Amino acid sequence: MTLRRATADDAALLARWDRQPHVIACATDDPEAETAFAGAVWAEEIATSSDDSFYLIAQVDGRPIGALQVIDPHAEPTHYWGAIEPNLRALDIWIGEPDALGQGFGTAMMTQAIDACFADPKVTAIVIDPLNSNTDAHRFYGRLGFRPVERRLFNGEDDCLVMRLDRADWEGRA
Repeated sequence: MTLRRATADDAALLARWDRQPHVIACATDDPEAETAFAGAVWAEEIATSSDDSFYLIAQVDGRPIGALQVIDPHAEPTHYWGAIEPNLRALDIWIGEPDALGQGFGTAMMTQAIDACFADPKVTAIVIDPLNSNTDAHRFYGRLGFRPVERRLFNGEDDCLVMRLDRADWEGRA
């Protein structure tokens, strides 16, 4: 498993994954949704990447299977996370290829991403925002050490459970 920065060549792949039913189900409770990330123009998302928000592509034996977004929630320009303390990172993950589900790739992706986030000594914690209805995601993140912090409505409609992983908890895991 390797993670690499997304490039313009990945826009079509991300757009295809955005339409996958299993990705949509993890990103929205809207039963009419045709995409997971409504309004995302992937070429623009990649082109406007910065140190505050960027995408990684997960590959297994050179085959792209999923993606991660790494965000500085305090500094990123959309202010999706609202007022939030500095020195955090937020992660968003999805396995795009249906045949890659249930293979342990999500754990490998998250482990590498968490290690990379905490490689910056200023980063104190990582936050995530799975849908409140996505109890499978809650269990997955809980196994990685994330703990529930609050329930929050994002964008006026996404009912999420905010979870947090503090550096000390990650470094102290058995």
